[in-house]
Amino acid sequence: MERRRRIGAYGLCRDGGRVLLARSSDRSDFPGVWQIPGGGLEHGESPTHALDREYREETGLEIEIGRPITAIASVRELWDIDLSWHFDLIVYEVRVRRGILRSEVAGTSDDVAWFAERDLADLRLMPFTAELLGQPVVPLDFAAPHPRGRRGMPPPLPVDRGQRFAAYGLVTSARGVLLTQISEGFPGAGKWHLPGGGTDFGEQPAAGLLRELAEESGQGGEVIELLSVSDHRNPRALGPEGYPMDWHAVRVTYRVDVPVPTEPRVAEVGGSTTDARWFSRAELRGLTLTDVAANAIPAWGG
Repeated sequence: MERRRRIGAYGLCRDGGRVLLARSSDRSDFPGVWQIPGGGLEHGESPTHALDREYREETGLEIEIGRPITAIASVRELWDIDLSWHFDLIVYEVRVRRGILRSEVAGTSDDVAWFAERDLADLRLMPFTAELLGQPVVPLDFAAPHPRGRRGMPPPLPVDRGQRFAAYGLVTSARGVLLTQISEGFPGAGKWHLPGGGTDFGEQPAAGLLRELAEESGQGGEVIELLSVSDHRNPRALGPEGYPMDWHAVRVTYRVDVPVPTEPRVAEVGGSTTDARWFSRAELRGLTLTDVAANAIPAWGG
């Protein structure tokens, strides 16, 4: 089965006891199914820009984007066309600034409405929306044929272009903050970075981070909260592929606690991490940090 991935940004908008939902049209793969508004990122587009654009298209509303609430992985297996899609979904808290609510015309949604939470049980909800709203998760028939004889899924990216979803951790303990050093041959070689990396197909972001933490440092941690979301595009990244790639990376950063810290030990062989160490705040001075690490460390209270 062919595997593809896509990154999307969605917004949870509440008004008292109501929540705003959009209904998928017959141009989508799941006509009549309701979900929180949002959609896929264009290549090089930031998650917040994509969310603002999708909200305008689907609802006619201008929004103020707040904190990221959660990051979720969702897999759809389309057996009839031998294709499996992994969607990395970032959900933000949003508030309406202005505008008049209206439905999208000739798009992948055909209705938008406010629903009282007591009425959500009567709706067919996308699984990630149902989980987010505390409703029973009912799997959808991902193998059902599209009513127009085609899939609403986006085409694959060109071979010299890629989107990458990664999860990193501001990992702290009584010994300080944990950083990893990037190996030669990888972008940012020699810089000190946050533990973490790209998530595997079908893997939840927090689970992928804890796997990377164990591989890169031998530590066992507990994910506390989602701290931030960022993205970066390098149109000529030279990495292990051996030729320049137009990479668009979206990164989520979590706060992680290690209750029983040990001496870091890099378990992966030939990977992107060459060293891992605990640092005190004073020891951070003079280190060359990646932008992800430099932006996250101020949130460390240690």
